[in-house]
Amino acid sequence: MDLIKQWEEEENHAFQGWDFSHLDGRWISPELPWDYVKTIKLYLKDTDILLDMGTGGGEVLLTIGHPYQNTYTTEAYTPNYELCKKVLSPLGITVVQADVDENTKPGDRLPFDDDFFDVIINRHESFDLAEVARLLKPGGYFITQQVGNKNSIELMQRLNDDYKEYMPDHTVKRYTDRLGLLGFEVIQTDEMIESAKIYDVGALVFTAKIIEWEFPGFSVKTHLQKILGFQKEIEEKGFLESTEHRFIIVAKNIIE
Repeated sequence: MDLIKQWEEEENHAFQGWDFSHLDGRWISPELPWDYVKTIKLYLKDTDILLDMGTGGGEVLLTIGHPYQNTYTTEAYTPNYELCKKVLSPLGITVVQADVDENTKPGDRLPFDDDFFDVIINRHESFDLAEVARLLKPGGYFITQQVGNKNSIELMQRLNDDYKEYMPDHTVKRYTDRLGLLGFEVIQTDEMIESAKIYDVGALVFTAKIIEWEFPGFSVKTHLQKILGFQKEIEEKGFLESTEHRFIIVAKNIIE
């Protein structure tokens, strides 16, 4: 099978939930200096009511091991929502198809009462901090791990003809400043900006097709010459490099 056919297969490879195991050994990411799940467990009690925003397929949520009857999730993407209904709902976890971000229209809130949750977690999902503040009980915790604004910057510059910086204000400082204004105490922040290594172009094709907000309009057909350039670089150097940018914030609602 020639390379182009292989890349087309990668472009059409089935993807469900938020499981990137297809890239194991092919896209090597730097190790985070924190452990997201362990961080959550520092602040989460079994009696707490937990919300996981943008749970994907529930893969990370299930590793936390929180009592199912005290666990709620949101997921906007319909295929993932349907997967959650099959996997999470039978366990007793409440699954809601919903999404909010900073562009959400006033009144389009998540379908939960004010001061409903003890802990809200969010891994790589959009959010509206005002909505987080509404939902979180006094003394409750918001824990989020995010993909920062420098993520994949080199690949985006090379693949996107009309490249514009992606979410330039998606930074630790912006969110911690906003949290302070909303009455939160920032307990912890950490940030990682390191290089990942990509060992075959198929791994890049698979990722670029899925993460369409970073690589809009990507396909093997439309980007073939650029993909061939990446292939030549791997043949000469052995790998591609790409910046990975992650940060974590833990904040406590201190308004009574």
